[in-house]
Amino acid sequence: MTDRISKLTAAGVAVWLDDLSRVRLSSGGLDQLRREKHVVGVTTNPTIFAKALAAADEYDWQLRDLATRGVEVEESVRMLTTYDVRWACDVMRPSYDASNGVDGRVSIEVDPRLAHETDKTVAEAKALWWLVDRPNLFIKIPATEAGLPAITATLAEGISVNVTLIFGLDRYSQVMEAFLAGLEQAKANGHDLSKIGSVASFFVSRVDSEVDKRLEKVGSDEAKALRGKAAVANAQLAYERYGEVFSSDRWQALADAGAHPQRPLWASTSTKNPDYRDVIYVEELIAPGTVNTMPESVIHAYADHGETTGDTITGAYDAAREVFTDLEAAGVDMSDVIAVLEREGVEKFEASWLELLDGVRKSLAAAGRGTGRPGQAAQGNAQAAQQAGGNA
Repeated sequence: MTDRISKLTAAGVAVWLDDLSRVRLSSGGLDQLRREKHVVGVTTNPTIFAKALAAADEYDWQLRDLATRGVEVEESVRMLTTYDVRWACDVMRPSYDASNGVDGRVSIEVDPRLAHETDKTVAEAKALWWLVDRPNLFIKIPATEAGLPAITATLAEGISVNVTLIFGLDRYSQVMEAFLAGLEQAKANGHDLSKIGSVASFFVSRVDSEVDKRLEKVGSDEAKALRGKAAVANAQLAYERYGEVFSSDRWQALADAGAHPQRPLWASTSTKNPDYRDVIYVEELIAPGTVNTMPESVIHAYADHGETTGDTITGAYDAAREVFTDLEAAGVDMSDVIAVLEREGVEKFEASWLELLDGVRKSLAAAGRGTGRPGQAAQGNAQAAQQAGGNA
């Protein structure tokens, strides 16, 4: 079974896990995925943490200590989550060392409520960087308009960045520009570019969910025939732009200084529509220099029946553009789709963060009273957060 993942890796796709919990860490499950399923990175988000903190006894001792010390809720959340991320960084360190710092990365997200505040985003990115204190950390910053200068400023400090919540091609181009500018500033600031990493998390399945909904509303046979095609076409055209930027003279100057390219990362890769193949967003997005972050269920599904047939992206650009032409003809406004997805993406992660804060607040109160298992107080909140946040 592992051979299927090995073939995917050999085709140039780095397999990352889209999940983290203290149970996964303490049980050795993450290390097992690293050793047996070629998992070479980890991504997290507020929804993942809300679910993890609600569901396990492993957090109880830390919650009791935080409650005893009278630590405020937001600081407690950071202590809890950075503990897990630091541990995960240590578990993934062999992959980091083996890849000369390209893989073996673990991501933690800035407070999503700061998505539209540049300076506060940069300040929190710096705080998380020194708090986790591991070279294989990624700070996740959303690709909002305010996030773009924050990405540049954070990279300029020598801090590695996972740019998240990218849905559209034009915004992706802006993200790559922010990356290049950040590395140029980092170089001017005297940082070793070989130590700075970055990925650009391009969301996939959510695009199909939104577009398919609009196609169903149109209702024609031509419109219905386009269902399940927008997300892959969107990502394929993103990879085309990636190839253009990272073959430029501007990039070559940074590469000569030791920089690694900002790889496109396919996020939200679990299939939301049960009518679609469960590994569609892996099989149809295979190309060198990419990352695919998957829930464990998708990793196991690919290990069981995924097919690696070589590069499924670079030869598909014309067909992808045709999909976009057909969508426009069917009355689907892709610019509006992208705007809606970005807004909803930020809102969903904000909702998850608030649910996480509320759950930890109740858990701290329970721990302070010494009654019940602290995690139980957050269970209902985490379920709501899981429904709100989605994957990636």
